[in-house]
Amino acid sequence: MIGLTRLTQLARLVLSLFLVLALAAPASAGHDARKEPKKAIVVAAFGTTVPEAAPAIEKMVARVKAAYPGVPVSLCYTAAMIRAKLAKDGKRVPSPAEALAALPDQGVTDVALFSLQTVPGSEYHDLVRTAAAFSRMPKGLSRVEVTAPLLFAAEDFAKAAAALLEAAPKDRKPGEAVIFVGHGTEHPANMAYPALQYSLWRLDKNAFVATVEGTPSFDDVVAELKAKNVKKAWLMPLFAVAGDHARNDMAGKEKDSLASTLAAAGVETKAVLTGAAEHGGVADIWIEHLKTTFDALPGK
Repeated sequence: MIGLTRLTQLARLVLSLFLVLALAAPASAGHDARKEPKKAIVVAAFGTTVPEAAPAIEKMVARVKAAYPGVPVSLCYTAAMIRAKLAKDGKRVPSPAEALAALPDQGVTDVALFSLQTVPGSEYHDLVRTAAAFSRMPKGLSRVEVTAPLLFAAEDFAKAAAALLEAAPKDRKPGEAVIFVGHGTEHPANMAYPALQYSLWRLDKNAFVATVEGTPSFDDVVAELKAKNVKKAWLMPLFAVAGDHARNDMAGKEKDSLASTLAAAGVETKAVLTGAAEHGGVADIWIEHLKTTFDALPGK
């Protein structure tokens, strides 16, 4: 009788275990389904209020979509002032946080936040902090990774120098300078600009870098041109798009613009209002950084 009782208890235990496993299986399957990796790309541009410059950003977004068919691709602007100004005109572009917050409802788990910054300065690190805040949130995104900016790894500088010179105007004659104008920053990442200058000089002694707010400054490049007795310089944006800085600080008629400063020094200038991201070879470097980040995310 005791043996039969123990056998009955064992049978009940096995049956209970079977029922627990049977009930848990659908829940587990549903949990796994929710966790199935799905990637997305968010293009993070500083933004622009200049209508003529906006197509450069749209072109980069289109290029990303063509490179990653079937992958959700969206755009955000990092500059709050630009977003606010556009909103007043009826055009709403999300911030990085807003763009990321919208993705979990689309089933997205992992995101490549595609930085269109030139150097890893303050704005870039703001993106990194936003990405960290959105990673591993309950019922949110599992992983958000920021791509490297244009000038990041050691090999980027030689590639960028070659690509920028390839994009220089074909009408440029021997003895004429070409100046690539960037923003500059108080952040230690400003060292990327002198590093790019070195890489340019290895290829072309009349190729220069100037920055609006950093080093090399406008005065630095004017001194270099005077020392070389250069009489004409082509001005090209190092910004991703040829927006306000390119049209005013670089090529504007204001007394403190680079064009005016050079004119006062006796140097003729000609501006090329095409953003760096519009040059195929330069854009390729940004896209390579995207590929590195995207490929490292889980899933296909």
